[in-house]
Amino acid sequence: MNPHGGLGSRDQLPDQRVVITGVTGTLGMHILEELLEWPGIRVLALVRRESQVSLNHPAVVVERVSFSDLLTIVRLIHDFQPTAVIHCAATGMQLPRPPWADLVRFNVDFSVQFCELSAHVPGCQFVYVSTGLAYRDQGRPLHEEDSFDTHHPYAAGKAAADILVRATAAEFRLPLTVVRPFSFSGTGDTGTRLFPSLLRAADTTTPLALSPGDQLRDHCAACDIARGIVLAVARRSALPEEAQVFNLGSGSNASLKQLVTGVAAELGLEVELKFGARNYSPFEPRHLVADISRARHLLGWQPQTNFAYAVWQLAQTSFPNLKLKQPKHDL
Repeated sequence: MNPHGGLGSRDQLPDQRVVITGVTGTLGMHILEELLEWPGIRVLALVRRESQVSLNHPAVVVERVSFSDLLTIVRLIHDFQPTAVIHCAATGMQLPRPPWADLVRFNVDFSVQFCELSAHVPGCQFVYVSTGLAYRDQGRPLHEEDSFDTHHPYAAGKAAADILVRATAAEFRLPLTVVRPFSFSGTGDTGTRLFPSLLRAADTTTPLALSPGDQLRDHCAACDIARGIVLAVARRSALPEEAQVFNLGSGSNASLKQLVTGVAAELGLEVELKFGARNYSPFEPRHLVADISRARHLLGWQPQTNFAYAVWQLAQTSFPNLKLKQPKHDL
């Protein structure tokens, strides 16, 4: 096992056929990059018909689909005969959110149907990308066995799907891995989330209105989360048959204010941070930190990338006019 948690020689599995959803999102994009490091890999990427995606790689086939058209998806899966399915796509994390019924229909209903569909492919495993937001706030780092309780619209749907996907896998005896990423950023992180908003404020010389910032938060580089997911695929056969669940995060217990000001300082980012200028977000947990000991023990995984470096990479691709200091890469 690679002591740094990367893919070691015994994980270089040839002739893998992987179906993945969500490659137009930050995490899915990084998962795809990790997958393409495998020799002999073939990837079928399912994307929404309206997605603006251009992937030109001999190992990747992109199929634009309507996720409500299960007959087409069944045909594609049957023809491709995957050895693994990674379901990373979701909706509702960015603002504005879709209508409630659409959010539930995709995040819950499709996830369960996709899991059952995968169970009918011989030799296939299913990886469901859930979220650390699903947990009930415990006031301490969260373990995989901790209970769910959230009214956050995105997290509630993911929590419901997390439970139902595990029940589906048990019913059909499907090898299942559930990964619960905590907060992340990196290349491709655009829209309304915290760190692209921070960079956008600096780029436009606009003050950034923030909550008080005393929430405890766990932020990790998206590339590290992706590496953990690919490790889970590579090492699934060596783990017990029952469903495997892994938290993926930094394990850091810093406050949001400490995190944001620390990243800004490492980058030399000139931006006015107005902590307390707005209220906490609705349904926001005060303590959202991962216990990652299980992933460290069973997958040999741990974060390797300095989070400020991941934000710097985001700035290089999405905010090229910002003149920033390049922070150290490794933790």
